[in-house]
Amino acid sequence: MLDLYVLETCPYSRKVMDFLRDNKIHYHKFDTQNPDNVLRLLTIGGKDQVPFLYNNLTNEKIYESEDIINYLKTVKKG
Repeated sequence: MLDLYVLETCPYSRKVMDFLRDNKIHYHKFDTQNPDNVLRLLTIGGKDQVPFLYNNLTNEKIYESEDIINYLKTVKKG
């Protein structure tokens, strides 16, 4: 499953969420307004930066909205 760490007011987070919605890709959203989600983000990714995508099936970890979208395009094809 894909986990996406976001800040709702972040335009880069919004860009990734819009792509996911438009392409009907299911994911779990973790808003970093919640301090527990920030701790999870730091534990998994190592830095407090959003958006951050974590594929817990493959252990792939991706920051940067364009990199996330490019990754999602390849996953969607597969």
